[in-house]
Amino acid sequence: MAAPQASAQGHRADTVAAVVRQWGAVRPDLDTGPMEIIGRVNRCAALLQQAEDAPLRRAGLSRPEFDLLGALRRTGHELTPGELARETFSSGAAVTKRVKQLTERGLVERRVDTRDRRVAHVRLTDVGRDLVDGVLPEQLAYERAVLSALDGARQGELADLLGELLSCLEGHMRTFTL
Repeated sequence: MAAPQASAQGHRADTVAAVVRQWGAVRPDLDTGPMEIIGRVNRCAALLQQAEDAPLRRAGLSRPEFDLLGALRRTGHELTPGELARETFSSGAAVTKRVKQLTERGLVERRVDTRDRRVAHVRLTDVGRDLVDGVLPEQLAYERAVLSALDGARQGELADLLGELLSCLEGHMRTFTL
């Protein structure tokens, strides 16, 4: 696909570019370069959340619920709530709430550990597994359509760059606190 949209003056035509231009007009002394990346990542995330994943919504699932079910499906075995929290980047309280809701819907089952009754193990039911297996191809097609404005090479480049940034942030985020 072609390069990002730009006006005759060479300016990008997205909302973050407008914000950067406004800051440049009132504070030309500031380097707004980081805003061009962080602002766009945040704006893309907001738009993707706003759109809500259509196939998930049709299946009656939220993204966090699907992530939990997907973690159980892709690992192929039971997980404790703590393991699910790590796998889904969620808090323990959020996982507990989701597991309760998904249990009530018959998509997961909880099993108490035979050696330590304080520990629970969560697994997919057959219904939960079938739901994930049915929704995942449709969800991937939806995500592919969302990314279709970029050709395969550009998608790969973006994935690599975001992966590099994510690795850096995951490994060093605590060093950036003020």
